[in-house]
Amino acid sequence: MPRKRHKPEEIVAKLRQVDVMVSQGQSVADAVRMIGVTEVTYYRWRSEFGGLKSDQVKRLKDLEAENARLRRAVADLTLDKQILKEAASGNW
Repeated sequence: MPRKRHKPEEIVAKLRQVDVMVSQGQSVADAVRMIGVTEVTYYRWRSEFGGLKSDQVKRLKDLEAENARLRRAVADLTLDKQILKEAASGNW
């Protein structure tokens, strides 16, 4: 069975659904089963997206993507610098 990737907005909505169901008296395990994920996934989502709103989640994901892009750029530039330094010293 293929894994389903949930969008951050869907995750926030499902976390809110569980909160509503729990406040109505259902157990967390039953509420999690109703939204179609495992308890481990629910607790992982809650630790990552717990107090965020959907617009904040979108901003967080955008910042994480930009951070990854910048890290790759720094790594590439560092490698280029090391190659040029080695070539300039004549140790090739």
